[in-house]
Amino acid sequence: MRVLHVVTLHTPTHAFGGPTRVAFHLCRGLRERDVRATLVALADDFPTGPLPRSVDGVPVRLFRARHVLPRFEVSGITSPALLARAMAYVRSADVVHVHLMRDLITLPMALLALRAGTPLVLQTHGMIDPTPHRVARLVDHLGVRRVLRRADAVLHLTEQERDATAAVLAPHPIAPQHRLVNGVPPQPHRRPLPPGPPTVLYLARIQAGKRPDDFVRAMPAVLARRPDTRFVLAGPDTGALPDTLALADALGVRASLDHPGALDGPAVLDRLKAATALVLPSTQDAFPLSVLEALSVGTPVVVRAGTGLAPDIARAAAGRVAASADAIPDAILGLLDPAANDAASRAGRRLVEDHFTLPRVIDRLLTLYTGVTGAAHREGRRPWPSR
Repeated sequence: MRVLHVVTLHTPTHAFGGPTRVAFHLCRGLRERDVRATLVALADDFPTGPLPRSVDGVPVRLFRARHVLPRFEVSGITSPALLARAMAYVRSADVVHVHLMRDLITLPMALLALRAGTPLVLQTHGMIDPTPHRVARLVDHLGVRRVLRRADAVLHLTEQERDATAAVLAPHPIAPQHRLVNGVPPQPHRRPLPPGPPTVLYLARIQAGKRPDDFVRAMPAVLARRPDTRFVLAGPDTGALPDTLALADALGVRASLDHPGALDGPAVLDRLKAATALVLPSTQDAFPLSVLEALSVGTPVVVRAGTGLAPDIARAAAGRVAASADAIPDAILGLLDPAANDAASRAGRRLVEDHFTLPRVIDRLLTLYTGVTGAAHREGRRPWPSR
């Protein structure tokens, strides 16, 4: 089976975040099952010269991004060269899996898949929901509603995402919806509690929506009781780093805060294993991969209520769920206790092993692909998938 994954953007530092990382995880998992998965995306911030044809073992077709509408940031980038080849890519695939947002790449690719009759799977990552913004509503009218209505499957992470995506089409029905959680590769060992002073880690894009300021604001209360604690602010800067560091200066805690920059590959797991706890103050993440990766190695987490994984973490006692930003310091301090940390570490590992490993997710995805390609064959749209 040939599967084409389409995501908006790939950068050397994974600055676009979750959707791209999920796409790479899925492609790697599929290729381990002898599925010919390829990823197509725009590329930005790469040095001059040829772009890579493979990333972490995944074949990629990358095209340099042109910022034609800078005001709209990621939604305003495109590549005429990619779009010129798009129909050939779509027709050569047995399934087109689009990580959909309102942009100039994923939406055109989804529309071309409909035109070609290639089975289309959409994964929205919480990015498609009702909006008052006029430009976004125009994009919905021009194409988003059509692909949501006519796709072979629309994937969601949570019930809230399912309902929000369907509401974009209301009162008209959406295509069949299926839940597909994010998954991470299983890790062979649980990390022991790191020796030495405690380390509290933030690992995400440094942008306002992720609320790194709340991470910094938690520092004084924690340091008042545990002055030896180190805080690490890791991730690519997408606009909020100067203000975040200025806040640390203003609060008098800058000396306890390290900023190693963007991390990738093995460095991510190394940082997670070395951390006493991971803190993600964001209230907008549907299913953050960094949290799953932390739990997979046995690092307890602090998340905000409202994130997609918060109910699972609370039920499993795999960390702490903070009801507000003001509750983050006490949540961190609770996990600095060695016994509490060990109990949450074991619970987090069990949670991932039981529900969120990549092999489980790939099993579910392959079943879905088989269903949509079989339906397309019966409808006369496509031949049976190639082997």
